[in-house]
Amino acid sequence: MTDHSSSPAPVTDSPRPWRRVVVTGMGWISPIGNTWADVKTSLETNTSGVVRMTDWESIEDLNTRVAAPARPFDIDPVKFSRKRVRAMGRVALMAVKTTADALEDAGLSESPEIASNATGVAYGSSAGQPAAVAELAHLILTNSCRGITATTYVRMMAHTAPVNIGVFFGCKGRILTTSSACTSGSWGIGGAYEAIASGKNDIMIAGGSEELHATDAAIFDTLFATSTRYNHAPSETPRPFSSDRDGLVVGEGAGTLILESLDHALARGARIYAEIVGFGSNSDGEHITSPASAQMAEAMREALKDAGLTADRIDYVNGHGTATDRGDVAESHATHAVFGSRVPFSTYKGHMGHTLGACGALEAIFAVRGMREGFVPPTLHLEAARIDPDCAELDYVTGGIRPLEQTYVMTNNFAFGGINTSLIFRKWRDGDEFRPKNA
Repeated sequence: MTDHSSSPAPVTDSPRPWRRVVVTGMGWISPIGNTWADVKTSLETNTSGVVRMTDWESIEDLNTRVAAPARPFDIDPVKFSRKRVRAMGRVALMAVKTTADALEDAGLSESPEIASNATGVAYGSSAGQPAAVAELAHLILTNSCRGITATTYVRMMAHTAPVNIGVFFGCKGRILTTSSACTSGSWGIGGAYEAIASGKNDIMIAGGSEELHATDAAIFDTLFATSTRYNHAPSETPRPFSSDRDGLVVGEGAGTLILESLDHALARGARIYAEIVGFGSNSDGEHITSPASAQMAEAMREALKDAGLTADRIDYVNGHGTATDRGDVAESHATHAVFGSRVPFSTYKGHMGHTLGACGALEAIFAVRGMREGFVPPTLHLEAARIDPDCAELDYVTGGIRPLEQTYVMTNNFAFGGINTSLIFRKWRDGDEFRPKNA
């Protein structure tokens, strides 16, 4: 008789169960407010966060003079001591600050689980701190290391935001750096969703941030993609999907969501904002800066497939809406290809400009909050009579906020390099833990 007492356990092909993922905390810094009361007031009153940048007046050959800086924010000088923030540029500081707010909102700020293997980070920005880049550029231009410090690289690196979050809060789970331009924040959420759903982590800190600098504007300026016509009337631009749009306006901010497995959230009695039921992402594979409408549509279909939903179940689509000629046209036709002209459609960028790496997170947060309160925002500066005829026929929300009961919302973002993302959130109601995610 063979002794099997020391034999290894048999290997099985059974897949790990796919877990449901919910949003339990949110924190943000934005051009239109750092509290929901302020954001909602900006949306209700059609108040823009775009201003003329007097600091840019001396920059030669920069055509645009408008941007959307984040509203001022305070930090606790004890919690955020000089020693703890010395490796942070503003982009990382905003990420850490909004994470602290989101953890408090989720009731997890004192939980030992945050500083454990149970918690991971999926977060991104287009780049690190511009001032740190300048420190290294000085070496290239002058052959001098003067000005380079021990923190230069850490402040400059593309993963400065997620790494500083991980170190500040002691997170020991996986860190996913989602530095993918305009989809950095949405990929942060999508990556976190997949990490929890696949059983890799119980809690994920997700989102994106971006620090405003003239270099951001200059990049788009060289592509003739910035708004210049409204330099002396900054609150009148950008104008997504409008026939009189003239380009994007760069912005600044950070948005952090706390995601948990449903079982984990229920076990600790957490307040649940929404469930993430679908995520789709793909690439154009064609051109670095020219969008591919068909692939945008395919990302939306992938999210619907992941959620187990048909297009008619989506109650609102929050668009990317950069106010660029090609981007708006391509996105509108992609949306129409999936939804026809039925679904209400708008973007937050008319109010707060393009916050780049932060936009996917900020727009998801605001869409979830609006879903919970039963309204959707208008696209600021878009009038029904001035919708670009080259854009597809959609139910563009114009004029003012529209009361709308929603169960499912989709929020889409598209980035340079042809990276497309689509997220679907489900409004959380009592008893949803007993219903399938596509019920």
